[in-house]
Amino acid sequence: MEVKPYLHEVKYYECDRMGVTHHSNYIRFMEEARIDWMDQLGYGFERMEAEGIVSPVVSLSCNYKRTTTFKDLIEIEVKVAEMSELKISFAYVMKVAGKLVCSASSTHCFLDEGRPVVLRDRFPQLYALIRETI
Repeated sequence: MEVKPYLHEVKYYECDRMGVTHHSNYIRFMEEARIDWMDQLGYGFERMEAEGIVSPVVSLSCNYKRTTTFKDLIEIEVKVAEMSELKISFAYVMKVAGKLVCSASSTHCFLDEGRPVVLRDRFPQLYALIRETI
């Protein structure tokens, strides 16, 4: 299954006094893109949470290459970098006008009522949808 990149237009309030996007916002952009990615799979966060699964962040990293500014349109490509029975890692490539501005990654575990869950066993449909993107 092919997932389209997520587009984020930089808001004025996301910029610092120097007029560039504050570095902390890229983490929010990653979350927006990940939520959009799940929606495109047809298994959005609302459904996940209604079925009792949450997917907290266990690690993340960002490598900033260029600054972005107010009104820039950031194209964010999300891909599954790695997946195990208990965790999933995403890779993000963020570009403006075809130029790399940030590459990033995040790793998440799967929990049901605060306990680790084997996604393939507990939520086989979601597991299969994610596997289709790899």
